[in-house]
Amino acid sequence: MLCSSLASAEVKLLTSIKPLQLIAAAVQDGVSTPEVLLPPGASPHNYALRPSDVRRVQDVQLLYWIGPDMETFLPRVLKGRSQPSIAVQDLPGLQLRHFGDVHSAHEEQHAEHADEQAGHDHDHRPGTLDVHLWLLPANAKVIAAQMAADLAGLDPANAPRYRSNLQTFEQRLDALDQQLQSSLAGIQGKPYFVFHETYDYFEAAYGLQHTGVFSVGSEVQPGARRVAAMRQALMAAGPACVFSEPPLRPRLAETLSAGLPVRLAELDALGSNVPVAAQGYMQLLQGLANGMLDCLNSVEQGAGG
Repeated sequence: MLCSSLASAEVKLLTSIKPLQLIAAAVQDGVSTPEVLLPPGASPHNYALRPSDVRRVQDVQLLYWIGPDMETFLPRVLKGRSQPSIAVQDLPGLQLRHFGDVHSAHEEQHAEHADEQAGHDHDHRPGTLDVHLWLLPANAKVIAAQMAADLAGLDPANAPRYRSNLQTFEQRLDALDQQLQSSLAGIQGKPYFVFHETYDYFEAAYGLQHTGVFSVGSEVQPGARRVAAMRQALMAAGPACVFSEPPLRPRLAETLSAGLPVRLAELDALGSNVPVAAQGYMQLLQGLANGMLDCLNSVEQGAGG
C-alpha cells in the first residue's frame, strides 16, 4: 500500500511564466494544477526574486523555464536545485527564431536606435535568440510532450492520463491552428506597429509581419529626433494599429498617434488574464488573434484612434 501511495503521489510542477503554466495545465488536467513563479504583470526579462520565490524554486519537483536567454534571474538560483529543471529553449525539435531572421528596414531601425533606449532590453539585437518561443503552436506541442514524459516518469500511476491529455491537447491545438490560418489570412499585409518585438513566432505561423517596432520601455522617453522618425513611419503607413502589452501602455503611444488614423490596442503574449485550465493555451493564442483582427478590421473600416 505504501508503494502504491508513493507511485500516485501528486507531482508539484512549477513554471517560470504563465504560458508554460497553461501548457502544463493541459497535460496535468484532472490530476493536479501547476503553479507559476512570476506574478501577473511581472516581466520575465528582469524579475527580482523574493526569498519566498527562491524557496519555491528549491523545493518543487519539476521546474520549467524558457532558459538563460530570457529569465536571467534564474540560473544562479537553479544551481542549488537537486531535482529536474528544464530549460525549454534547449528541447530537441523546437523551431527557434533569431532576431533579424526576416531582414527588413524596421529591424535595421531597431538596431540603430537600441543604444538610445536607456532602459531597453538588449537581448533583442539582431542574431540573438528570440525567446518568445511559446507563441508557435508547434513549439507548444514539443513542450507539452516533454512535460507529459517527465510527469509520467515521476507519477507512473497517472501516466495513461498524461498521455491522453497530451493527445487531446495536440488535437485541440491542430484544430485551432487551422481555424487561425483561415481567420488571420484576411489581415495579412495590413500595417501595424509594436512596442516590443514579441510576436515574431505567432506572425511566422500565420503569415503576418509588423511594419515597425518602436522598442521603447514604458518609462523611457526617446529624443525628439527618434520620436519624429517614429511618427513619420506611422504617417507613411496610413491607417494602422499600434499594439502595446499590458499592464502598461507606453506614454509615447498617445504622442505618436495624435491626429493620425491609428488605433491603439493591446496584445497579451503572456495570457495574464487567461484561466489556468486545459484549454488555457488555446485561449492565449485566440486572444492574440482576436486582438489583431478586432483592431486591424476596425482600422480598415475607417475607425480612427
